[in-house]
Parts: sequence; structure tokens; C-alpha cells
Amino acid sequence: MKTFNFIFFTLFSLLMLSCEQSKKEVEDTVPSVLTLSQADLSDKIKGLLVGSAIGDAMGAPTEMWPREAIQHTYGWVNGLDSMVREVSPEGIWLANLPGGGTTDDTRWKSLMVDYLAKNEGNPFDADSFAEHIIQVYEAYFNGLKTLKPEQTSALERVNLKVFWLQEWYKVSLAYRENNLKAYHKALGKFYGGEMVCAGLLYSQTIGLMYPGRAEEAYKKAFELSIFDLGLAKDIGSLSAAMTAAAMTANGDQNKVLDVLREVDPEGYFTSRLVGRSSYRVFELAKSIVAAAKDSTLVDEKLPKGSKIPNVSIQRAYDLLDQNQQDMPFHAAEIHLQVLTAMLFNDFKFEETLVFLTNYGRDNDTTAAIAGAILGAYHGYKKLPKTMSEKVIKVNKSHLGIDIEKMADKHFTTIQSMYIWPE
Repeated sequence: MKTFNFIFFTLFSLLMLSCEQSKKEVEDTVPSVLTLSQADLSDKIKGLLVGSAIGDAMGAPTEMWPREAIQHTYGWVNGLDSMVREVSPEGIWLANLPGGGTTDDTRWKSLMVDYLAKNEGNPFDADSFAEHIIQVYEAYFNGLKTLKPEQTSALERVNLKVFWLQEWYKVSLAYRENNLKAYHKALGKFYGGEMVCAGLLYSQTIGLMYPGRAEEAYKKAFELSIFDLGLAKDIGSLSAAMTAAAMTANGDQNKVLDVLREVDPEGYFTSRLVGRSSYRVFELAKSIVAAAKDSTLVDEKLPKGSKIPNVSIQRAYDLLDQNQQDMPFHAAEIHLQVLTAMLFNDFKFEETLVFLTNYGRDNDTTAAIAGAILGAYHGYKKLPKTMSEKVIKVNKSHLGIDIEKMADKHFTTIQSMYIWPE
């Protein structure tokens, strides 16, 4: 009898467990009801993509320039300037771009939107993401095979595309082959093994897919952060989570900032001896803003010849200078500058991008990230109209990037994930 009871209890437990699992699987496949209207969702998506492109375009003419060089050539930048700089795989692909042209920060948004649209209705995960990178790279590379040696201009254009994704291809290839040793070797050498801002280039487009669901956005971005190392994985995923929160924040900055403390599904806060580096960056950003705006220092003067409009911005820049990393595109440095600019300017869109552009360093990336998050926060209709129209026009006519079509495509992908109440 005891044996019978044991067998019965075991079978019953297995049945209940199976039912719970089936229930969970059903729940996971049922679309959630979205609190945003379709019109608002469309406005937030377009706001992010155009806002990011504006930031990219503002920083593109002076990417990596010293602050003194920016002031000497452009003065105090508060708009979209034309570009007198060399083409490069990560930079501009067309020389002498007019104001409104963009770099790889916008190209990555386009690549990510295409990937997510291609996987509509299917799970998007690290495997399919790596495969997409491989396919895009190989399509670029195959373009070389049709060219002749004397077609130097065409070769240069294709080479820009190939070199843009070359580092990413190496990592993706090892990942697809499920070769752990090869993957770790490729990742350890990715852009010299630096803690670069890989995921930060595209994670905001992932955040758009989870309006108001910051933790889910973080988890998916973390899953796709196969090109990031260490704290960069956390920072890139937080950018997606902040985007998700921004979409439904309704003007409440705290709903976006609280993500930095409350969303931690990977347990970074409990890391032994170290804790969560990204949160220390946030605390540092707050302290820089407080010190920069300290009213007891009103008698300070700006350096002679400075184009910076007020001393509080100069103070903020000086404090940011003290916390620079070896590489301008280090994830922690990018994170610090973005948060400082957003806090200093009270989440105002244009002022935040002007602050970042004139600070220098990797200013097209910092401004593109801030522009993305704040674009989702404010929505397209509240972005500066002249700049919005210009980046849309120039990207379409000169670079073949139709941001409006990109926004429509991403809207179609995202709306398929949800249902709306009647």
C-alpha cells in the first residue's frame, strides 16, 4: 500500500508539474495588452529612431575631436553642421556629407530593425542574431567578387561595409559554430579586447519592443549582448530597459532613472567584492551634476577664449574629464556622459544633445544614445521639427536610409507582439 501511495503521489506531482508548465507556455505565447495606443506607440518608435539620428548627426562632424578643436572650427555647436572629415568604416561612408548625415550609430539601428522584422513571429535570440550579422557581412563581402581592380571607388565603398562588420563577423561565426574556445578567443580580441560600447549601439531598438516592461527589455538585450564584455553587458541592457520605461513614463523622469536601481535580473548588485559598477556610474553622474550646479561657485570664470556658454557646463566638463577611460568608446565612459547630460539638462532633448556634442570624445555615440532614450520619452511630435526633417531628408537622399520607413517597419514588428483593447 505504501508503494502504491508513493507511486500515486509521484505520478500526481508529475501531472501537476506538467500542467503548470503547459499553463506557463500558453501564457508566454498569449500577446500582452499594450497600455499605449497604436498612435502613441508609432510616435515613440519614430521619436527614438529620429532622435537617435539627430544625436548621431550632431556629433558626426566632430567625432573623437578634442573640445578645443570643436570650438575652434565650429564654435558652440547647437545644430546640424556639414562634415569635413575622412570616411571610415565606423564613421561616415560618404565624404563631405551635408548637415544631418549619420554614422554607424544609425546604421546599427537600421540593421537591428531589419533583423527584428525578419524574425517577426519567431523567437529572436542570440543564435539568429549572430546568423543575421554573418549574412549581412557575407553579402557585403560578396560585393567585392563582382568588381575589377580598376574600379577603385566601388572597391573603397564596399570595403567600408566589410570592415564595418569584420570584428562582429569573427565573433558571430564562432558563436554560430557553438565553438566555446573560438568564441571566447574572438570576443576577447573584439576591438582589441576593450570594454567597448557594442550593445549600446543597438539595444534601444530592443527596448522599443517592451513598452513599460523594463525588466523584459533588459533580459532580451542581455541575451543579444554577445559582443559585450563584463559591465558593458549590463550597461547595454540597462539602455534597453531605460528605453522601455521611457515609452510609458508620461514625463516622469524617475520612472526612467529608477530602472538603474530596480532592474537587475542578472544580480550585478550582489557581485562579490565589486557590486554593480553601472550603478556607481549613475551615482557619480548625480554628484557631477550637483557639483557643477553648486550656486556657491558663482564667481568662477570661464577660461579665456572659451565658447562654452556658462561656467556650470564648464565645471561639468572638467569633472567628466577626470573620469575618462583609456578609450572614448568605453561603455562606462559612454554611460557616465549620457546620464550626466540627461540629468544636467533635466531630460530636455535638444539641450542634452548640445551638451554631449560639445563635450567631445565619442560624441556621436553619446548623443545618439541620449537622443534615442529621450526620443522615446518625448515622442517624435515633440522633437525639434527642423532638425527632424533634415536628418530624415539627408539620410534618405545621401545614405539610402529611410528613417520613416524604418520606423514603420519596426512598428509593424512590435504591434504583432501585442493586442489592444477595443
